[in-house]
Amino acid sequence: MTGSNPVEIDTSKPHPARMYDWYLGGKDNYPVDEAMGQQMLALDPRVPVMARVNRAFMHRATRWLAGHGVRQFLDVGTGIPTEPNLHQIAQGIAPDARVVYCDNDPIVLAHAAALLRGTDEGATEYLQADVRDPDAIVDGARKVLDFGRPVALSLIALLHFVSDEDGAHELVRRLLSELPSGSYLVVTHATADFTPEESKAATEKLKAAGVTLPLRSREEFTRFFGGLELVEPGVEVPHRWHPELGEPVPGQDDGVIPGYGAVGRKP
Repeated sequence: MTGSNPVEIDTSKPHPARMYDWYLGGKDNYPVDEAMGQQMLALDPRVPVMARVNRAFMHRATRWLAGHGVRQFLDVGTGIPTEPNLHQIAQGIAPDARVVYCDNDPIVLAHAAALLRGTDEGATEYLQADVRDPDAIVDGARKVLDFGRPVALSLIALLHFVSDEDGAHELVRRLLSELPSGSYLVVTHATADFTPEESKAATEKLKAAGVTLPLRSREEFTRFFGGLELVEPGVEVPHRWHPELGEPVPGQDDGVIPGYGAVGRKP
C-alpha cells in the first residue's frame, strides 16, 4: 500500500513535514528546513511550542474519540513519526482500533515501519498520497477501513498548506462525503487573527522558499465544519480544547497560540 515507485527526496527547498520535525527536536530534516525554521523563530519564538501544541491536540482528540467509541482513524498529513503516534493513543484505549496514515513526503515513507507497529488486534497501514488527490486516499484507505462504520478523519496542521486555489474546503467535503454518519472531522489550523504582522512576514518568507501558507480566519476555519455537529467547546485555540485529556505542553502558557482546533461529528 506504500507504493512501488521510489520518490526522490527534494532537499533543495524546505518541506513542512521536515520543518515540523525540526520544531519538535527531531533529526529527520535537512539544513534547508532548519534554515527556514530559524527564520520562523526569528519572527515568533513560540513556533516550536505551536508545533507541540498541535501534537498534543491530536493526542487529546484521539483519546476523546476512542473514548466515545470510534475505532477507525484516517490521518492525512501524518508527518514524520514522533511518539506517541495516533495509533498508539487509539490502540492504547481500544486495541482493535484501525488506523491509516497518509502523507505525500517520501521521507515519511522511509519511516513507515515505525508507523506500522501496532497491536495484533487492530491494524495500521501507511499510504503515500496527497490530500489534493482525495480519490487515491479513499481508494487506499478502503483496503483497511470499513467505510460502513464511523471513521475519524484527522487533518492536523495540514490545511494551512493547501490553498483556496487547490480547493481546500472542497477537498475536505470530498473526503467527508465518503464517510458514514457518526464519523468525525479533526482539524487544527494556523491563523493570522492574533498576530497579523508576524504572520504576514512568515507567509512571505515561506512563499519565497516555495511553501504556500494560506492562514485562515476563524470564520474560514469554521467553514471546514459546515454541516457537522461541533463537539464542545467548539472552535477553540488548540490548547484550550479539553485540556483535561492531556498534560500541558512544556513552554506553553495560557496566552493565545495563533491557531484553531475543533472536532465535528457528521450527522
